[in-house]
Amino acid sequence: MSKVGIDDMVARGADAEKLRGLPRVESWPKLAPEALYGLPGRIVDAIDPHTEADPVATLIHVLASVGNLIGPGPHTRVQHDQHPGRLNGALVGRTSKARKGTSWSTPRHMLAQVDPAWARDRVKQGLSSGEGLIYHVRDEQWGRRRKKDKRQVADHEDILVDEGVPDKRLLILEPELAVVLKVMAREGNTLSGVIRQAWDCGDLSTLTRNNPLKATGTHVSIVGHITEEELRRYLTETERANGFANRFLWLLVRRSKDLPEGEPPPDHTLDPLVRELREVMALARAIGEVHRDEDAKAIWRAVYPRLAAGEPGLFGAIISRAEAQVLRLSLLYAVMDCSATIRLPHLKAALAVWDYAEDSARRIFGRRLGSPIADIVLEALRVRGPMTETEISGLFGRHKSAEEIREALALLERLGLARKHSQPTSGRSATIWESV
Repeated sequence: MSKVGIDDMVARGADAEKLRGLPRVESWPKLAPEALYGLPGRIVDAIDPHTEADPVATLIHVLASVGNLIGPGPHTRVQHDQHPGRLNGALVGRTSKARKGTSWSTPRHMLAQVDPAWARDRVKQGLSSGEGLIYHVRDEQWGRRRKKDKRQVADHEDILVDEGVPDKRLLILEPELAVVLKVMAREGNTLSGVIRQAWDCGDLSTLTRNNPLKATGTHVSIVGHITEEELRRYLTETERANGFANRFLWLLVRRSKDLPEGEPPPDHTLDPLVRELREVMALARAIGEVHRDEDAKAIWRAVYPRLAAGEPGLFGAIISRAEAQVLRLSLLYAVMDCSATIRLPHLKAALAVWDYAEDSARRIFGRRLGSPIADIVLEALRVRGPMTETEISGLFGRHKSAEEIREALALLERLGLARKHSQPTSGRSATIWESV
C-alpha cells in the first residue's frame, strides 16, 4: 500500500478493510526519513558518501548485526513469547551491480572494534543443513563410560563428550542466498525448520536419531543477498507457505552512486560512532524486558489493525508477521538509543523500515498468488482473454492434473480475480473463464 505520514496512518489505521483495497505499489520503494533516526541513521549517514551501496542495505546490516551483537537479553514480550532484536534480512538486487556486498564492509570494520571476538568467531557463512547450523551454536554434550576401577560402587561415570559453544550469538551472512534456497528444496533437508526455530525462540533441535544435536538459548541472525529473478525462481511454494519467508525482511536495493576510488570513511568520522556502539553494548547487558511509553502505545494501538489486517496471495503470506517484525525493529532502535523504553521516535523508525520492506515485497511478490498454476492461468486470461477449461489445460501441455487446475481456478474465483460462465455449444455447454 502507498505510505504517507505517521499521522495519516493513525487516522486510517483502524479501517482494515479499506486498507486492503489500496492500489499496489509499482514504483521503487522509498525509505522514509524516520528510518534514519538515532545511531543507526548516523552510521548510515557517515558511511553513505563513501559507498556505492544502497543506504537501505547499509541500514539492515547495521540493525541485524547490532541486534545479534547485543544478544537476546533486551526483548519485548507478546503474552509468553519473547521478541529480542533478532532480525533476518534479504537484500534483493541485481547481481554485483546492486553493491549488496559492500554494504557490510564498514559496519563489519566498526563492530570488530566493539567486540573483536564476536567479529572473529561469531560471523559465518555457508548454510547447508539444519544440523550444520545447530553445530555452530550447540550445547555441551555429556556421555557415560564404564569406570576402570572395579572397586567403585558405581561402575559408570559421566564424561564431557563435547564442550559445545558457550557464545550462542551467530550472525550468518549469505552472499548467495539462492544457493541456500536450492539446498532447502532437497528432500530431507532440515534447514528451513531450524531457521524458523531460530527466529521464533532460539531453541534448536532436529529429530535425527543418529546425531541428536540440540542448542538452547541461541541468538541467530541472517542477512542474505539475492537477485529478484533468483528469488522468484527458488523460493518454493513450500517455503512460502510454511512461514520461512515471512521471518525475513525482503528489501529491494540498488547501487546508489558511482565511486571509482572507493575510499573508506575516515577514522575521525567513525571513531565517535564506535564509542557510541560500545555504550550500547554496555547498556544492553543490563536490559531485560522493554516496554513502550504512553505515546508509543497510542501509535501502536492505531497502526496495529493495519499491520494485522493481512493481504491475499503470496504477498500476504510474505508480510504476515508484520506486527512481530515492527516490534523487533522498534526494540533495536530503542536499545541503540541507549533507552530501556520504546519511545515514539523508535516506533516511527521501525514502521518506516517495515513500510519499505512491505513495499519491496509488494513490488516483488504482489502480482503472485503463491500458486504457480494460478499465476500462469491468471496471466494467460489477462493476455489472451476468455478461455475454456480445455484451453487452460493446454497451457501446461496436459502435464497438470484436472484437480490441480480446478484448485487454481477456485483460488482465482475466491480472490475475485477470475469468473466463469457457461457458453452453449452444439453439444455440452462449455465453461468459459475470464479475468476480472
